[in-house]
Amino acid sequence: MSPPRTVHDRAELAGLLGRDPALHAYQLGDLDDFFWPYTSWFRDGDSVALVYHGGGSPILLAFEPPERRDRLIGLLTGLAPLLPRRLYAHLSPGAEAALTGQFAAESHGPHRKLALTEPARLPLVEPAGEPLTTADLPELERLYRLSYPDNSFDPRMLATGHYLGLRRAGELVAVAGVHVWSARYRVSALGNVTTHPELRGQGIGTALVAGVCRRLLRTVDHITLNVRADNTPALALYARLGFTPVAEYTELTLTATA
Repeated sequence: MSPPRTVHDRAELAGLLGRDPALHAYQLGDLDDFFWPYTSWFRDGDSVALVYHGGGSPILLAFEPPERRDRLIGLLTGLAPLLPRRLYAHLSPGAEAALTGQFAAESHGPHRKLALTEPARLPLVEPAGEPLTTADLPELERLYRLSYPDNSFDPRMLATGHYLGLRRAGELVAVAGVHVWSARYRVSALGNVTTHPELRGQGIGTALVAGVCRRLLRTVDHITLNVRADNTPALALYARLGFTPVAEYTELTLTATA
């Protein structure tokens, strides 16, 4: 099988990914100047795969709805020889079958993509939080070490103005922010939401997310997020705010076997 075609035209990619903005929100956001230099794009027919190099391990993102899974498998089969020897992957269910011949796969369980499909529910929750800036970075990183050590926080995202924090007695105890935000492509993905362990269950996270969503809706049409399928408290939080599942996917660590 021939390798997929590399793509360097953002307009071409935006046209393909824009067919389903909720499914491809992360990829659409990565077309923005903020992320674009860290991306490599591949196409086979109408299916697109992204390898993002902006963090620690490279991350592969490739999604299609169930009825197009065979096309995605074809793309990944051709892409496999070009991938790094170790990477993290977000893939539509079953697509990992294209890579298991060349990679050992460690599954991190089923996940769901949610999208804000009922924004009328947002006003039912009183928002909270104040914008965080780069000056708050040391305090924010301390909170993440305590309450969310496995987060995927990119300090550059503080510059977006879409990180809100809540303080008690002068101490930062909760935060909600974004992984991706692009006014150009009108998409965002919530992320790095956490509350101090001693204060959970009080609705703080819900109020902060409501505040972030209200800010985001000034500049985007699609607000999305990823969550583990077994994270019942998070699913309940987002349902209260008007988020509903739009797709299933799997997260894996892939290591080349030869």
